[in-house]
Amino acid sequence: MAVKDQLDRLATFEPAPYPVVSLYLNTQPGPIGRDQFQNFVRKEFAARSRTYAAGSPERESLDKDLDRIARFLENEVEPSANGVAVFACSAGELFEAVQMTAPIDHHWLSIGDRPHLYPLARVDSLHPRYAAVLADTNAARILVFATGEVVAEREIKGVKTRRSSQGGWSQARFQRHTENFHVQHAKEVIEALEKIVQQENITEIILAGEEVVLPLLREQMPKHLAEKVVEQVRMNLSTPRDQLIESALDALRRAHGQSEREKVETAVGGFRSGGLGVVGPEDTLSALLQGQVDELLISSTLRNLEPSRPGAASTAADGAVATLPEPAVETVAAGEPAAASAGTVRLADELITKAAQTAARITFVEDPELLSPYGGVAAILRFAI
Repeated sequence: MAVKDQLDRLATFEPAPYPVVSLYLNTQPGPIGRDQFQNFVRKEFAARSRTYAAGSPERESLDKDLDRIARFLENEVEPSANGVAVFACSAGELFEAVQMTAPIDHHWLSIGDRPHLYPLARVDSLHPRYAAVLADTNAARILVFATGEVVAEREIKGVKTRRSSQGGWSQARFQRHTENFHVQHAKEVIEALEKIVQQENITEIILAGEEVVLPLLREQMPKHLAEKVVEQVRMNLSTPRDQLIESALDALRRAHGQSEREKVETAVGGFRSGGLGVVGPEDTLSALLQGQVDELLISSTLRNLEPSRPGAASTAADGAVATLPEPAVETVAAGEPAAASAGTVRLADELITKAAQTAARITFVEDPELLSPYGGVAAILRFAI
């Protein structure tokens, strides 16, 4: 299942009066070839369990969850997984594990009244679902990537052409014949790409290939496909998959860096004009609660978010007041980023959860300077009130 689908489903979990465990682990092999997360798990599980009174319903629920998570980590982590996220609340009948080839930067444990989804949304943002087309004049590969791995692949074979040693009129006719084959091949590649884009819900495309074929592919693209192309790269069809992935991700990062600046400018400009933009944690939360947000812009580092105190209020344009609700279970966290306060974690949870619940796009802004004047949060709106 796609990480985005799992994120959306977890966002529907209602805050519980019992501890909800959110555990994120980097499960990449360590220097001696073994996973290095077990020490963190043992230490933090024991420390968090002791914060609840022995024999209390909360302690019993938490201990069941920690035992079940420990068994899962011992027996069910896939060798190919570089990142694992586990969400559990036995009293709320929640247990869900997400295993990804994409790594998680740091071990992170959060216990609160709902799943802590900021890191999961961050992984989805860092490793978006996109298509890469690698082509020459007689063959092509279309690959769909999600969370750092190939989830679908299609090969297209055209007519292999050869050079003619004849000259004059025969040479010109042969050249036209060859060019027709190349154009037909480009059409077939784009037709296959269009079907994949529709089936896989692709929003970004990387074009890669030989210099002669890239213009042909562009010429055959309908406008709605051409608008999804974020960059094109010269590359040979025999390029190893790992190199293709790295080149494509570099291209995506360059494109995203430019678009992030433009999006922040759009949100700030909309806010200044009283139009389709808001800035700051409380006003953004208010807009999310009213379904106004089309795209949430949030700092890529928790430490850069301005904590929002429980009960802190914002008055929207229609007079409605948004508040960050009092937690049913006090939020505690361990791991990285260690400097993130409970208020910051709760703010991140509320913003990401409401965005997922209202089908708002989530963009993590990498440059800390872009959102620092606004508490690390802004939004582009669907409509104004």
